Amino acid sequence: MPSATLTFVFAIERGTPAPLTRHRTKAAVPFGGKYRVIDFTLANCLHSGLRQVLVLTQYKSHSLHKHLRDAWSLFNAELGEFITAVPPQMRDGSGWYRGVLDALRQNRYLIERSRAEQVLLLDGGVVYRMDYAELLRFHREERAAVTCAVRPAGGARTVCDVMLDCDAADRISGLHPRPPELPSERAAELSAGGGFDAPMGVYAVDRQLLLAELDALAAAEADAAPAASAESPPGAGADLATHLLPRLLDRERVCAYRFGGERGRVKPDGYWSDLGSTDDYFRANMALLEAAPPLDLYQPDWNILTYQGQYPPARTVPGAKSGNEGIFVNSMLAAGTVIRGGGVSHSVLYPLVQVDDGAIVDEAILFEGVKVGEGAQIRRCICDKDVVIGPGKQIGFERAADEARFEVSPDGIVVIAKGQQA
Repeated sequence: MPSATLTFVFAIERGTPAPLTRHRTKAAVPFGGKYRVIDFTLANCLHSGLRQVLVLTQYKSHSLHKHLRDAWSLFNAELGEFITAVPPQMRDGSGWYRGVLDALRQNRYLIERSRAEQVLLLDGGVVYRMDYAELLRFHREERAAVTCAVRPAGGARTVCDVMLDCDAADRISGLHPRPPELPSERAAELSAGGGFDAPMGVYAVDRQLLLAELDALAAAEADAAPAASAESPPGAGADLATHLLPRLLDRERVCAYRFGGERGRVKPDGYWSDLGSTDDYFRANMALLEAAPPLDLYQPDWNILTYQGQYPPARTVPGAKSGNEGIFVNSMLAAGTVIRGGGVSHSVLYPLVQVDDGAIVDEAILFEGVKVGEGAQIRRCICDKDVVIGPGKQIGFERAADEARFEVSPDGIVVIAKGQQA
């Protein structure tokens, strides 16, 4: 089944969290100490035996293209295997991708020349683990025209634009938009009743059906979202559900594959996050530090691959002036990181981070190349790549002072922009 599948990974939108996507597309945002968001989708493809993967790119794609080259040049082209980035080719006009279905329409020739029986459509901007081979097996067993992977949703922090109606036979019978703010009584009712089914950005579609419907689907998408930004069209998850499913529900067999069940070879942790805001992104990273994290990065038979630079090991050393030992508590430290007499707690540090003598880092996410100066104190911060925190600076303690210089989330998370001297 994997060899009969052509896979498209959508990485065309800017996405969220907005402060971290000014210089990169969402799929290229760092996550979990050394990964990029797209690594989770591509690792799922690798472990599921999928070897024909096209990554559709557009918004500020250089960082993502470089990452795909460095981390994912794994397959053998002579055997027909590939992970290939496909920016807009402008084969039938001069326009950019206007959405995920328009991106497929513009690359119709790639589908037509493929011998695949089904096409797998994946959102490259979400974090989860899933055995796609099992979903494809379910798709064939049910003789479905379209199979949509669904996840349970509900609760105050649910991020979802679409609610699906699924019957006992796992057929999707309808969908409707989820109000931006559910009334508290309705939210409590949904949570008490197990919530509702939501799409998770994974679709298996019969190739011939997709080709037959593609022009009409792309046109409907364009008509429904005329104001969408050309450089950052809607995300793949809700966009596909909204425009792909309604046209087919009444005349095709559209099935729901339930995420987090016992089917498949990956441990069913049920974790899924679209990192929809700065606060969601911060919480998702901090959750990795829990004693029993909701997403287990250490599962040996479903490891997440990425590019790792040839850096020296992370280490702690005594401070040059104080002589105090560098320490870290319940934190992730990537290669090349050096703590020189400073202290790090409950934090995620990417490669080549430096924490100098007497500096304190608490509940922070420091991207590659961040430098924290002598005696500086930072807490509840996200420092983008190559940020420099000056000696003695304090960030994350006085909200008004932080808001005057940086972006601060509703939950008080300070975001320091890439390369900023703070």
